Amino acid sequence: MANKRGFLQSIKQRDPAAKSYLQILIFYPGVHALFNYRLSRFFYVIKLTWISYFISNLARFFTGIEIHPGAKIGKRLFIDHGMGVVIGETTVIGDDVTMYHGVTLGSKLSHELKRHPLISDGVVIGAYATILGHIRIGKNAIIGTHSVVLKEVEDNGRVSAASIYK
Repeated sequence: MANKRGFLQSIKQRDPAAKSYLQILIFYPGVHALFNYRLSRFFYVIKLTWISYFISNLARFFTGIEIHPGAKIGKRLFIDHGMGVVIGETTVIGDDVTMYHGVTLGSKLSHELKRHPLISDGVVIGAYATILGHIRIGKNAIIGTHSVVLKEVEDNGRVSAASIYK
């Protein structure tokens, strides 16, 4: 339970609109999507993919957030608002990442095994940002709103809002 409490505490610290843990549990679609992701990931890992995809698609229907059960997500990911977020199959997300609505972590139509981004610890990804391909976003980087990122970003790097970083 300490892990869950740490998760809720991290959201309350990052979101000034969060008034209580109960509010977060009941009304935050990012929390619901992550709960369902963890459940679908369990079935994915034990090779019950039909159940895994069913849970994943049900979560997408109710939250507007699409997380492939093959993605690997660390601790305390905070998806704020969340509508339109897409997290691809081979995406890896570190701890304490904050992501806003409309973010896409996708591929560049590659047939490689690893085709989605690696998001390091502490990264903040602004609304409607798109990060494509098997690239690394360094620790504590900030990706601005409406940015398109096609190449790696170093630790503590900044990609300005509404830019194409290629």
